[in-house]
Amino acid sequence: MPPNSLVIVRYGPYESCGTVEYRTFRLEGLEAALTEDGHRCVLEKIQDWNKVELVVNGECVFACNIRDLEFGGDGRLDPLCQDAKSAVKDAY
Repeated sequence: MPPNSLVIVRYGPYESCGTVEYRTFRLEGLEAALTEDGHRCVLEKIQDWNKVELVVNGECVFACNIRDLEFGGDGRLDPLCQDAKSAVKDAY
């Protein structure tokens, strides 16, 4: 995927501390990893619980459980963030 591409990060709510809400704390590393590669990220809420999908050119290129992503951070040490970067790179 060429740099400066638009990546839509679709995410659902997940349970934490006894409540189910939309939270972006676990997406910070993913966003940082993608922006580091020169991509623009747009967050989009979906109804599916615990789900994260990366959509490039209208096609879902990566999906995972939001609770499997590391909390906060820059995404450099999170293996899922590295897998997501590779999936976006190979999406073209």
